[in-house]
Amino acid sequence: MSASTQAARDFKGTHTEGRTPEELRELVSHVGAELELAPAEVIIEWAVATFGDRFAITSSMGDAVLAHLASTVAPGIDVVFLDTGYHFIETIGTRDAVEATLPVNLRTVSTSLTVAEQDAQYGKDLYKTDPDLCCALRKVKPLADTLAEYDAWATGLRRAETHNRVIAPVVGWDARKGKVKVSPLARWTDEQVDTYIADNGVLVNPLVHDGYPSIGCWPCTRRVAPGDDPRSGRWAGTSKTECGIHA
Repeated sequence: MSASTQAARDFKGTHTEGRTPEELRELVSHVGAELELAPAEVIIEWAVATFGDRFAITSSMGDAVLAHLASTVAPGIDVVFLDTGYHFIETIGTRDAVEATLPVNLRTVSTSLTVAEQDAQYGKDLYKTDPDLCCALRKVKPLADTLAEYDAWATGLRRAETHNRVIAPVVGWDARKGKVKVSPLARWTDEQVDTYIADNGVLVNPLVHDGYPSIGCWPCTRRVAPGDDPRSGRWAGTSKTECGIHA
């Protein structure tokens, strides 16, 4: 038994299927501080041991670091990808490559509205006229609907990415979704990410090497000049900094 597996078992709780939001929130209050300094593998192992198949990870396919890490801990784990209908072809290609090469269950989730239907109902190019609503329809709601099947979800959020994420806990309570939110990579630096990618041959979206360090939908993502904030290319020219998923 590896040291990380033993550590995860030390944190193991009863399977949470059927637990109420109040019980899940109480679980986080006891465990979050204990796992704050734990390695990412241990955090994922704890989540898998605690939530079983009611735990999934999400990926925007900027890279496959979290998906790769989770697949080494729990082969067959659900990886949720939100297909907004506005993705770069490189992002869809990265998703397809992850599904083909990693032992994960890739779940592609999309809104019930096609882009054409959204244009007809809300006006053409909603991402220009009301980007918050566009994100709500094509990202926030589809994810919330999908997470109804789970008690906990993991994200690739890192505190180093933006000042808005400095306080992101490793294990916390997502009150809006009523779910446990796990961020195994929260404490990772850019250098740690690069090292993990190099050491493990992890898939990276080709756009990352073409001036797009943070990748969203193509209409709302721009290249970033060297040295600028990596997320400055997202919703450039507006005050918007997040899609709303992590609000």
